[in-house]
Amino acid sequence: MSTMTHPETTINVPEGLPIVEIVREFDAPAAKVYRAHVDPEVAMVWMGPDDITSEVDYWDARTGGSWRYVSRRGEDEFAFYGSFHELVPGERIVQTFTFEGFPDGVSLEVMRLEDLPGGRCRLVATSVCETVEGRDGFVASGMETGVVQGYNRLDEMLPTL
Repeated sequence: MSTMTHPETTINVPEGLPIVEIVREFDAPAAKVYRAHVDPEVAMVWMGPDDITSEVDYWDARTGGSWRYVSRRGEDEFAFYGSFHELVPGERIVQTFTFEGFPDGVSLEVMRLEDLPGGRCRLVATSVCETVEGRDGFVASGMETGVVQGYNRLDEMLPTL
């Protein structure tokens, strides 16, 4: 049995600001990590906590496109949707993100990818919510678990992409 170690996922939640920042390094070039975020067949395998499954309703990965997917945990369903505002392959993703269970809670997400030496990359994702209370609800929803577990699964997938 092999054991894979995973880089640390840093989640910053600045006091008094409606922002969440995620910083994560991957043992893969930025182009592969970008693809894993915009290719729905790849994204639905790794996104979210370990105990959910997700499927795409629609996914138009282009500047001006939109997306929606549904995640399931047992009998419970959770749907999410948004718009791709800007896609720059291997470098940047700007999108909105909304949980249908809280439709007034849209956030703007800006993800930057930077190649590092040795075929690695750093991802820095900043989510801006409308209010600090909305941000706190987003964080309290289990977001940290989903991000950490999802990125650990992505680590395992990247060599095959």
